[in-house]
Amino acid sequence: MIEVTDQKIDIRELKKIYKIKESLAKLDDELIGLDSVKQRITEITAILFIDKIRQDFGLSKYYPGLHMSFTGSPGTGKSTVASRMSELLQNLGYLTRGHLVAVSRDDLVAQFVGQTAPKTREVLDKAMGGVLLIDEAYYLYKPNNEKDYGSEAIEMLLQIMENNRTDLVLIFAGYSEPMKVFYKSNPGLSSRVAHHIDFPDYNRSELLLIAKKLFQERQYRMTFYAEEIFLRYLDLRRQLPLFANARSVKNIVNRACFRLASRVMRNTDVFTYKSLIDITPRDLILSTLFAKGMKIYKLTKAKPSSENINYYTYPATLNSKGVKSSNTNHLMFQWKKFA
Repeated sequence: MIEVTDQKIDIRELKKIYKIKESLAKLDDELIGLDSVKQRITEITAILFIDKIRQDFGLSKYYPGLHMSFTGSPGTGKSTVASRMSELLQNLGYLTRGHLVAVSRDDLVAQFVGQTAPKTREVLDKAMGGVLLIDEAYYLYKPNNEKDYGSEAIEMLLQIMENNRTDLVLIFAGYSEPMKVFYKSNPGLSSRVAHHIDFPDYNRSELLLIAKKLFQERQYRMTFYAEEIFLRYLDLRRQLPLFANARSVKNIVNRACFRLASRVMRNTDVFTYKSLIDITPRDLILSTLFAKGMKIYKLTKAKPSSENINYYTYPATLNSKGVKSSNTNHLMFQWKKFA
């Protein structure tokens, strides 16, 4: 029978002590989109926080499973969320250190007999007090190879998940379909993972926002036309293998900054503030994804400009060459000199 009391606790102060709003706000600021992921993290945080309040009221301690599974494509924020999760769990008192250790199969599995156990143990000791993120966890399991020692590492992970339910959280990450096979082949592992969170791919608009955020953090900015070229780049890049969402966008941003520096050094005698921060179409269109020479891009709200590129509006130019066109939202870029 539960004894009802008149005890009251001001949770506003406790939220400040546990830095809940601060950690969740940091996660929201760091990641564009991913609303479903943020909602799950908020729910997990809520149950852990309320459990602390329940204990203060003398109610029984409910220790929910904390091990997790993050599924999704590369570059969708899994490592960032794992890092914020370790911080939240430390603030709430579930972890003593709150650090993140990210590993893959090679960090856990050795090539020769007798070496996997000490190798895995070393990683577990390093991660104790924090979160151990195992990326592409399905590579631990190779059922068709009798000489593979991944199963030994899995057994050790199972033992630590069963016997050390405090002060260490394991997060298994990877592509969705291979992870399903991995858990189906290792039911003991799946039953010990309490939270399965799927990380969706970013859409086109979100990837643009990520790029603008990355440029802003580096004190650069894309011009109007550069944004249009960036979107065209995305359309091409997303059709190719190994596209990695925010990670690929970061690579695009880095290369654009290099091209700006090269362009300014080569073509500018007097530096201006604008010349040092403006990412132009030229800084993006010189990617190997675009064919060298002339390209026609359909742009929205097109206006002629001269950012080191000659612009020819359509349909006027097409009509002059005997090609009929009624679409006025086209521009052709012809850069003056290849870099």
